[in-house]
Amino acid sequence: MPEPKPSSAPFAEPLHVRAAQVLHSNWTGASTVPSHSLYPHQWSWDSAFIAIGLRHVSPLRAQSELETLLGAQWGDGRIPHIVFNPSVPLDAYFPSPDFWRSSTAGRAAGAPRTVQTSGIVQPPVHALAVWLVHAADPGLSRARSFLSRMYPRLAAWHRYLLHRRDLGGGGLASVVHPWEQGMDNAPSWDAPLSRVTPAPARSFRRADLDHGAAEDRPTDLDYGRYVRLAADYRDAGYADGAAGITGTVGAAGFAVEDPAFNALLIASEHALARIARELGATGTARHARAERLTAALVDRLWEPAQGMFFCRDVRTDELIPERGVSGLVPLILPTLPRETAATLVRTLRGPHFGLGDTTRLVPSYDLTGPAFDPHRYWRGPAWFNTNWLVERGLRLHGEHARARRLRGALLETADTSGFAEYVDPYTGEACGALGFSWTAALTLDLLHEAHEAHDVHEAPEAAHGTAEEFGEGAMGAMGAMGGKLR
Repeated sequence: MPEPKPSSAPFAEPLHVRAAQVLHSNWTGASTVPSHSLYPHQWSWDSAFIAIGLRHVSPLRAQSELETLLGAQWGDGRIPHIVFNPSVPLDAYFPSPDFWRSSTAGRAAGAPRTVQTSGIVQPPVHALAVWLVHAADPGLSRARSFLSRMYPRLAAWHRYLLHRRDLGGGGLASVVHPWEQGMDNAPSWDAPLSRVTPAPARSFRRADLDHGAAEDRPTDLDYGRYVRLAADYRDAGYADGAAGITGTVGAAGFAVEDPAFNALLIASEHALARIARELGATGTARHARAERLTAALVDRLWEPAQGMFFCRDVRTDELIPERGVSGLVPLILPTLPRETAATLVRTLRGPHFGLGDTTRLVPSYDLTGPAFDPHRYWRGPAWFNTNWLVERGLRLHGEHARARRLRGALLETADTSGFAEYVDPYTGEACGALGFSWTAALTLDLLHEAHEAHDVHEAPEAAHGTAEEFGEGAMGAMGAMGGKLR
């Protein structure tokens, strides 16, 4: 894989311009859609990644992106995974607002009355995004009281996950639907989903197949199970914990502790600690909580014999032995035990993911696994957001050369694929939607980071830092360097 070119190279400025153009064309006036064709509304973790890239070209719009999303937060603290645009026709996307019925079915959980949303969540990247956006232009952020307005909402969001969603009782948050984890049809969900009776095919129409190839998308059987789970959760008033325990963790229920979801929660706890310090508090309690959560993650989801973090099925209280990119994302954690981080790097390079040997980018699923398919959504293709996270994790743990090579491959693939939604991990062939927002946004972030690294000759960061060092230094390594691309 090629080394990334510094931003003075001939290709860098056009790539930056084209990435910015994608975000401009996907802007609705209040937020950015992932794709006008496939995803014509605002998505939760998409907007967090989009803001991380937008901060390099417009910190104000990056702040607005997050403010719009958090403005749709529910009273119980949850941030919904979709905020619906009322100007989009109902048949443009399924499940549409009339399926979720958030303002009525979610009334007891505090769903907003003035905007329609879904009732499930997505990975908690938001506090990390808020901090990085603030750091891009602290003066603007302070003038607009950005952090002081965002902090209470982010704190409520984390309380919801840490208390209402600790369904396994081990301190980690559970997802109650595959869409919540963001990797919709990953093979890790096959076993727990097999207990779910699918909704009848005649009861819904898949709008996604109007814009994407059926062989690249989740199957009709999987989709029927997604619809059943979402409908049951809605009909229970979107209740979690004891109130919704039958539907959530019962014989046919779905509740899974996922390593990537919880790693992002931990990273965001570190970010919240940094925000608290900026606002005049110590942040000590949040750093301590992040360290406790890291210990719980290792205790409950690490499988040393396999060199991976696995999902845990809360219903059976057993690990799900499927190797997915989710199990590599904990590399972003600064207090991950040294040997655990080193083992993850070996797994990343080995036959199951093949990075730097057989694959250009990190695939979403085990290359040797029985369900591997290089084109079917989260069952093999490489995604830019998970690769962006792995690149940061490699750098954080001292693997600078590997991080540079992965960064170079990401930039080249974004360039040649037309900012594709996801790609074949072997060839980089574009799959899914083109002009995809988080691909463009994270390209901007990687270009900015490559420019800074070129200017400072890749000054080394401290590996295996303390939580406090993560707040001061490694947060900077994750892109909080301020300024704009020149």
